[in-house]
Amino acid sequence: MAFWFLFILLLGLATYLMVQRSVAHITRTPVWLLWLVLMTPAFLLSGWTLIYGAKQPPPPGLILWSIFLCTLFYWTLFHWGRQVPRNIQTDEAQAQASESQPTIQPTPEPIVRPIEPTEETLLRNCFPWSVYYVQNIEYRPQSVICRGQLRTQASNAYQQIKTNIEAQFGDRFLLIFQEGFNGKPFFVLVPNTQAAKQTDTPRRNQERLTRPGLALLLLAATLLTTTLVGVEIAGVSLPPIWKIGSLFKVLSDPDVLFKGLPYALGLMTILGIHELGHYLTAKFYHIRSTLPYFIPVPFFLGTFGAFIQMRSPIPNRKALFDISIAGPIAGFVVTLPLLIWGLAHSDVVSITEKTRILNPDALDPKYSILLALLSKLALGSQLTAKSALDLHPLAVAGFLGLIVTALNLMPVGQLDGGHIIHAMFGQRTALLIGQIARLLLLLLALIREEFLVWAIILLFMPLIDEPALNDVSELDNKRDVWGLLAMALLIVIILPLPQAIANFLQI
Repeated sequence: MAFWFLFILLLGLATYLMVQRSVAHITRTPVWLLWLVLMTPAFLLSGWTLIYGAKQPPPPGLILWSIFLCTLFYWTLFHWGRQVPRNIQTDEAQAQASESQPTIQPTPEPIVRPIEPTEETLLRNCFPWSVYYVQNIEYRPQSVICRGQLRTQASNAYQQIKTNIEAQFGDRFLLIFQEGFNGKPFFVLVPNTQAAKQTDTPRRNQERLTRPGLALLLLAATLLTTTLVGVEIAGVSLPPIWKIGSLFKVLSDPDVLFKGLPYALGLMTILGIHELGHYLTAKFYHIRSTLPYFIPVPFFLGTFGAFIQMRSPIPNRKALFDISIAGPIAGFVVTLPLLIWGLAHSDVVSITEKTRILNPDALDPKYSILLALLSKLALGSQLTAKSALDLHPLAVAGFLGLIVTALNLMPVGQLDGGHIIHAMFGQRTALLIGQIARLLLLLLALIREEFLVWAIILLFMPLIDEPALNDVSELDNKRDVWGLLAMALLIVIILPLPQAIANFLQI
């Protein structure tokens, strides 16, 4: 029970941060009100659990109707406070707004000089008619949009026009090549603010970006917190994990310390290799990015994962695909041997009422196709139709590695899977696939209640992904195959084992 309410607390915090970052700047509706609407289904479920206990599930209609009504109410509140973008405001509205402003105005950030009328001829000359025939040029406060007809292959057109723009305007602009909702590609010139701000030496900028001292400090702190959690998973009784007594007992007794290390080192290896896959691939494409930063917490799993930040634009969909898929594939390759070894050293127990997908002491392997196959491979005839698993600490880390892989491969928004689908099919198709994926996961949550919170989080995750500079050129067949294999991996992780296969495997 305490774990459930702690999870609701963490979910509430994550939801508040997500709403604040995604919609706070485009609606006047208070963030706290939008957050309250989003969290209402979780609060109802928590209240039901508090009153009736975990053994009596709530009526499906209560959850379904609350999700439907809260989604509708959220959408209404969002559009009720929707702000009009500045670039389409009328002169009269701008004048009225300026009268209501206080006398002291904040100093605006300097912007790169826009295209002047005398430079339009130079701009048009950058677009040869045999490559891209410009029909219209739109001038915006922070961009110049060039629309026309593409006359050659997208990759050749982008590279040639990029070379021409750099020859005429230097590094003043970044050139973006996107596909419109009408299916026609267009070019956008935006100010290259990074080039304007780079005044230090490249080496000094790189040290400031990577911050290896901070990365090592977070790594050490996460190793400590995951070891504390690993000790509890191993069955050692400790004082409450936030008390100094837990830390002292673990550090002063090598036997206790070594019992927590398999889980800690296994989980951190999986998460670290996942992020290193992203980091090294970004370095291969000369994209500025931070080192992997772990997030330590003294409860739950011992960590909220790890992340890197990319500080320069992605050049094309090929680079977007490679960087996105490198993390899940690298993490999965490390997860497999760790999970198989952990399963081989796990105990086989009988299925009971406590058997749940998130219960490492009594886990039914048939909750996942891949987990069932690996369990049968590791345990052989010991695993039967009435068997559950009491997972070894390293198997717990490997199982969490599968969950992390599946979560990242969901084809939604800015998750790795969303980037992969975007790179494969383009932005428009990726939006449609992301919406379908969210609805399918919500339907799956009706059968498997463990996916409900996950489905709610994805339901309100923004679908729009940041485009690459060349967001038109398509991938080759080899990358398309790898992308489909990644989606197949997602399916075999999250779907339960079909009964026909279970009968064949005798589990």
